[in-house]
Amino acid sequence: MTETTHMQTPSPGSGTKPRSPEYRLAANALHGLRQDLFHDAFAYRPLPRMRVDGPLTRRLPGRLREYTAWTPHAVITGAALFTLLMATVDSGDAAVLLGPLAVLPILLTMLRPVGAFWLSMAATPISQLFGSYYDGYPWLPASFACHLTVLTVVAIRTRPRTAAYMWAVTAAYGFVADVILGPSYYYADDTAPLLVFSALVLLVVAIWHTRREAQQEVTAQQTVTAQERSRRTLLEERTTIARELHDVVAHHMSVVAIQAEAAPYRVENPPPELERAFVTIRENAVAALTELRRVLGVVRAEDYEAPDAPQPTLADLDALLANVRDTGPAVEKVVTGAVRELPPGVELSAYRIVQEALSNTLRHAPGASARVEIGYVLGGLGLRIVNGPPPASSLIKPSPGAGHGITGMRERVSMLNGEMTAGPTDEGGYEVAVFLPVTTTAEDGS
Repeated sequence: MTETTHMQTPSPGSGTKPRSPEYRLAANALHGLRQDLFHDAFAYRPLPRMRVDGPLTRRLPGRLREYTAWTPHAVITGAALFTLLMATVDSGDAAVLLGPLAVLPILLTMLRPVGAFWLSMAATPISQLFGSYYDGYPWLPASFACHLTVLTVVAIRTRPRTAAYMWAVTAAYGFVADVILGPSYYYADDTAPLLVFSALVLLVVAIWHTRREAQQEVTAQQTVTAQERSRRTLLEERTTIARELHDVVAHHMSVVAIQAEAAPYRVENPPPELERAFVTIRENAVAALTELRRVLGVVRAEDYEAPDAPQPTLADLDALLANVRDTGPAVEKVVTGAVRELPPGVELSAYRIVQEALSNTLRHAPGASARVEIGYVLGGLGLRIVNGPPPASSLIKPSPGAGHGITGMRERVSMLNGEMTAGPTDEGGYEVAVFLPVTTTAEDGS
């Protein structure tokens, strides 16, 4: 059995050649140089004020703490004044030009940091033209201090890669100025000391950057860990609550369903109305158990998947009203406007609002008649559920309410950015009016 080796070669017409690792490294370096030092070199980036919530600054008085926030600006300004003093000493008439050339790049670091670096590079040869070779070449003392300060501030305000590129550009300028453009004799070569000092300073700044990023990552990880711990604690509490609800509520609801099913057999020749009442009680108890298990499933587990059973919509409203009518009160339904299919969230919320409003009627006004009005309008859906006062002949006493039903309806309406009003009527009943907006896109189904 022979083994065939296939080698992939570029097609003659493709015009592409494999790039060596050295070439890719150089291309990435040039791209980074262009991105850090040339792209938006003079972008406006004002120096932010220092935070004053540290262990020392937070103990300062209010007015002094406000002034402390400007400490970075004061330090940079002080460095600029120091270089100005160096430029004006023993400069004679050239101090008028050498002073601004030594000060402006440092001050510019507070507004346009990368632009300040290029201004310092441009100011260095100009200062040399008006200065003296005997003071230093290619960096005058003021230019030396100015450029070192600019490198430090810009490195602090940017990132270590940008600092490395600035140091490389500075070294290239020093090499060109010394070897190619330098005079045949001079007393001091300041390029080597500048490169050594700047390399040490930039190394310290790079370490500071790395340490700060590590602290930020640790803080972020600690925050995520704390959030996960809180979520785990919440899930454990929800599981405990779900278990208690199941043990208490589900047991009693099961007893109600069993007793309602067995009750007609314990009465000799029960009337049909009594049999229908017990059937309604059992059906409602079974439905409540089903809903309870579904809700407890959501509470028990975070990744609970809801069953595939369809959620109720306004099309199921007739069955709900028939269920309420079986308990005794008269319920009337009025629909206005062109009936159309609405988004599932609106349909479900409308159904639950009507269900809760009618449940409140049964609890707080037993025996009272109710009216459900549904209006399909251009901008959404309108609902109005109103009930009259409980009849004086009713033998069932109204149950006191805690207001959770109205709160739940308001939460559903607020979730859909709708409007809701609820309150007693002049006739002694209660009215709930709701408007649920439906956008045109949702109505069109697109």
